[in-house]
Amino acid sequence: MTPQDLLAFLRSHRLAVQASVSSDGHAQAAVVGFAVSDRFEIVFDTLGSTRKMTNLRRNPRIAVVIGWDDEQTVQIEGVADEPTGAELARLKSVYFEAYPDGVERQKWPGITYVRVQPNWMRYSDFRAPSRIVEWSDGPSADQHPPPWRARG
Repeated sequence: MTPQDLLAFLRSHRLAVQASVSSDGHAQAAVVGFAVSDRFEIVFDTLGSTRKMTNLRRNPRIAVVIGWDDEQTVQIEGVADEPTGAELARLKSVYFEAYPDGVERQKWPGITYVRVQPNWMRYSDFRAPSRIVEWSDGPSADQHPPPWRARG
């Protein structure tokens, strides 16, 4: 699987499960609508008052699972942040392309945008014959697609 294949797979999905850690160390998960940039950044919107946002502001480490249909999935681990300025504008553009209704939602009080920058990803296909491909070592912001090393 090439990085371009992975990007196409991610973009063929609209929902992801994100997991964060509460202040008392418990795992908390939520389904989010997401978009993905050419840099493999995952972006979603949420209210700043949600458990996930409270968790991510305290501890930005995040895990995301995308795709569970047809025995194919991508697991992602990375770091979440709340971009501002030009970065926020760029990521909103990516998000609004996937979710045009997000333009109206940005008027909600407390809406915020989360960017997940992956540092590890694993694509798994459990159909016969099964295949697992892993990328790690994180992206370089100036290279598109990121120079992950595939393993598997």
